[in-house]
Amino acid sequence: MEISLFFQEQQKLLRHVSPRIKRSLFAHIDWSQRLIGIIGQRGVGKTTLMLQALKEQYGTSDHALYISVDNPFFKAISLYEFAIHFEQLGGKTLYIDEVHKYSDWSSHLKSIYDSTQLNIVFSGSSMLQIHAQEADLSRRAIIHRLANLSFREYLSLIGAGTFPAISLGELFAQHTSMAGEVAAHIKPLKHFNDYLAHGCYPFICEGPDTYQSKLVSIINQILESDLPYVTQIPVTQIDKLKKLLYLLAESAPFEPNISKLAAMTEISRATMGDYLRYLEQASLLQRVPSATKGTGRIRKPEKIYLYNTNLACAINKTPHIGTSRETFFVNQIKSSFYNTTSLLDTSIALSANGDFRIDNQFTIEVGGKNKGYGQIKDIADSYLAVDDMETGFKNTIPLWLFGFLY
Repeated sequence: MEISLFFQEQQKLLRHVSPRIKRSLFAHIDWSQRLIGIIGQRGVGKTTLMLQALKEQYGTSDHALYISVDNPFFKAISLYEFAIHFEQLGGKTLYIDEVHKYSDWSSHLKSIYDSTQLNIVFSGSSMLQIHAQEADLSRRAIIHRLANLSFREYLSLIGAGTFPAISLGELFAQHTSMAGEVAAHIKPLKHFNDYLAHGCYPFICEGPDTYQSKLVSIINQILESDLPYVTQIPVTQIDKLKKLLYLLAESAPFEPNISKLAAMTEISRATMGDYLRYLEQASLLQRVPSATKGTGRIRKPEKIYLYNTNLACAINKTPHIGTSRETFFVNQIKSSFYNTTSLLDTSIALSANGDFRIDNQFTIEVGGKNKGYGQIKDIADSYLAVDDMETGFKNTIPLWLFGFLY
């Protein structure tokens, strides 16, 4: 089995990987764990994260190897046998990219974990359902989800400024001074508008002119390749899913009526719920439940948003400004909670009074700079998240500052 070609390809990739700027998730991963999974949407930077870890820990050593099982080589070779051979050659850590493209991948990872001393880092689409696999990886694998770029990470990536991440508690208690510190170095509103249009994915470094076409290509790859491969959705349904995304992109935002949505897209009502769940797992949309208690919040989401504002701009060139504000807010809050361990996702829900309820404590109303406080004035821990504002005052917080949570 010829492995030298993979090492040659790896050296080419490492020459183009900079250790200077790392996603915030990098520091939260314990790279010494034996089986690490990194899941996330196409284009968010999973491959770069893995290569940065390899380069930092091993340099040009042959003790670590990066492979992508999307390579045709793995159509004819066992991933398990490849790993065994790599260990026999002195290998210590195997980085496996696009693992969901390999048939019966979980069984192979389980066998590698049980039969070798290799450390394994694998990445794949957020479609991966680790706990549902026949080979139970949930007791072995530590899974991390990589979100799209936060506004803070975007500023660092484009060289506008490097700022520390802040916690929710710090944001609510110290937002005036924190916003002032940022505003002393950059013009946050100028960069924020750019971020909403083309700042959620690292390939912004390749220039804004081709950004949306690349993002449309990613959407098509998810719908035409990833979804049918992982979920067995018939290819004949893909155009209907595209129509569904377009309808969501032009809504402000979409309050789901499953029967009406099924009729508009020609998707059966019986399968619409499954398709919405698949699109959410693929990081193309987000569902926000109501804050009501009980099983109702699990069964029926109250509002549906696209995953981020860049998707809305790529699909619908002129997205509704109010929807963009809420989409940004939902995206940054949910992303900041991705790797928080809990039985239920309590990061964000719709509020009976304001727009959103955060972490079962804070009530938030999102709007423009003329947004009034009257609707939530008598509610404890209530705040306005306001667009077109550089610094806030008391319980009024600049919307852009919620992009500093990770």
